[in-house]
Amino acid sequence: TCSMGQWIYFHVKHTFKDVRAGRFFRLAFLRMPLYWKNWQDTASLLLTVLLVLMFCIEPILFCLQHSDGDYKGRGLFSQMCPQATSIRFSYSVFSMGAMMLYYLLLMDMCVFSTRISAFVLVIFRVLSEVGLFIFALSFFVVAFACAVSSLEHKNADFAGIPTSALSMLKVTLGMFSGEKYLRLSEDTALLGSIFVYIVVTVIFLINMLIAQLNSAYQATYQDMLGFARLNRGKIVIEAMPSVSRSRWEAFLRSLRLDMKCEFGEGDVGLSGGLQVLELAALNPSTVDMIKRVGGSTSPAAPWPEEQGDDDEGDRFDRMEKTIDRAMKRFAKNARSRGKLQGISASENKQPSSGKGSSTGSASDLGEHHSAG
Repeated sequence: TCSMGQWIYFHVKHTFKDVRAGRFFRLAFLRMPLYWKNWQDTASLLLTVLLVLMFCIEPILFCLQHSDGDYKGRGLFSQMCPQATSIRFSYSVFSMGAMMLYYLLLMDMCVFSTRISAFVLVIFRVLSEVGLFIFALSFFVVAFACAVSSLEHKNADFAGIPTSALSMLKVTLGMFSGEKYLRLSEDTALLGSIFVYIVVTVIFLINMLIAQLNSAYQATYQDMLGFARLNRGKIVIEAMPSVSRSRWEAFLRSLRLDMKCEFGEGDVGLSGGLQVLELAALNPSTVDMIKRVGGSTSPAAPWPEEQGDDDEGDRFDRMEKTIDRAMKRFAKNARSRGKLQGISASENKQPSSGKGSSTGSASDLGEHHSAG
């Protein structure tokens, strides 16, 4: 009863807020409050309806005026009075649905473990593959049930479409007894039809479902870890308005965010964090991962220019500049060697050309004297 009152208040409040703000979404031709798009809110609404129906047909209320009657199990809170016989089964059906919804809503508790939360999200992602399998199985069940019903045989388990469909489903789920399989041998045509049905559904469809689930699980599990963390944050944010201000402030004080964390023993660091201690041998490191900059810690002071001695990007930049300088020096030396070779070649050519000219002039003079 307490749970029913709480759920009624929750849904009336959120329905009124969405209607007042005009927040709706369209489902077919109906306009629904926007908060119903969340499956948890829809499940809680169905749970509220079931709880109200259970309260309306509560057998204890019917038997309350007949607690002193002459029947088995009589008492103050008895449910076994003859006046409640007609409603007891309906009450049990509503109770079963309410219990299933209660446990369905408990899935929000999986956010305390990221791995379990990711697994639950993967289950919801692969439900589409299961839906396709159920659709294909239903198609083949109806097809073979209609085909077997049109076949002339004397087996009562396959007499009519509904009975044949139920028997086909039992064959797929492994609920068909061995004695009934023995009776199938009396009708060869019926046995052949059931054999083809088993090959199509049990061998092909079920193995196809396993392959699809395996592929979908491997493809989505890595991303689901991030979605699980986002889901945890969403649930925390949704639960924040229900926390009182005093309780929230007490929680903040318990975190001690104003205290500075220690990077090491005697090495006081920054505030605003949570310090977690661990054994020094768990994650040994010989490199100081904390960048320390001298100077004033005032927020108004400019951030000092970093030297970048340990920066990988700066290392590559310096290496690239060194290579560029080496290539330029190599090209300059190559050009200078080429010039020197050209000068030496020209100097070697000049004396040979001078001797030729002097020899020519001497021969000219000899010819001139001989002519004279």
